[in-house]
Amino acid sequence: VQLQASGGGLVQAGGSLRLSCAASGRTSSDYGMGWFRQAPGKVREVVAAISGSGERTYYADSAKGRFSIARDNAENTVYLQLNNLKPEDTAVYSCAAKLGSGVSIMAGSYAFWGQGTQVTVSS
Repeated sequence: VQLQASGGGLVQAGGSLRLSCAASGRTSSDYGMGWFRQAPGKVREVVAAISGSGERTYYADSAKGRFSIARDNAENTVYLQLNNLKPEDTAVYSCAAKLGSGVSIMAGSYAFWGQGTQVTVSS
């Protein structure tokens, strides 16, 4: 599975971005997907995850009510909608795919990683 993330950028606090992760190489619904982020000097953390079918999702506390994960298996793409962004959301956001269609918040569960996309939120 190859993953290509896009959609990052510079936005003011309160703004929005939509990240996309395009997957190739395997039937999309066969694997769960996750978005992780890593800020300078901090450990990587899960932001949101979604099952292969899209029926189950998980959000980190910091993401609840502001971010939304979705997937379009026909297009082999997973999205992360970022709303009401805060300066503390500034990080490199990466998408990842795990074998098996379940949801996981553990980075070690994910076998495939895309390159990161930078999200910078100014105050």
